[in-house]
Amino acid sequence: MSESDQQAPVFSIQRVYLKDISLEQPNAPSIFTVQETPAIDIKLGLGAEHVVPGIMEVTVTATITATVQGKTLYLVEAKQAAIFEIRNIPEEHIEPIVGIQCPQIIYPYLRSNVSDIIQRAGFPPIHLTEINFQSMYEQQRAQASSVPTQ
Repeated sequence: MSESDQQAPVFSIQRVYLKDISLEQPNAPSIFTVQETPAIDIKLGLGAEHVVPGIMEVTVTATITATVQGKTLYLVEAKQAAIFEIRNIPEEHIEPIVGIQCPQIIYPYLRSNVSDIIQRAGFPPIHLTEINFQSMYEQQRAQASSVPTQ
């Protein structure tokens, strides 16, 4: 391997996997008799941590709560993860890669798993909407820079 090969930028997916998923139906079976359309609340989160130098695990989490008449129909918590090799990339580019490109790769897997578990629980599947991770990243950056420091 030449010197230039060792210094070439590397961004590659090592593995995509479902790290954690749970489903709760605390009011089953009585809640199945209610014919109203449930209110759906969806929360998303991102996380990243170094596994070893040059290798990062990035996670996208979703918490979906469906309620009817103030009672929980179901609660799904899912964490989809991937391991990425990120080497020889300037430091200022790593944060956008981890905050934008990595979640864009992971999110379709999360969407599929969430839809599948909700459908397997006996409910119409929830199709999580597409997310503009670039916009989400820029909003988080803007909020972080507007927070006064003490």
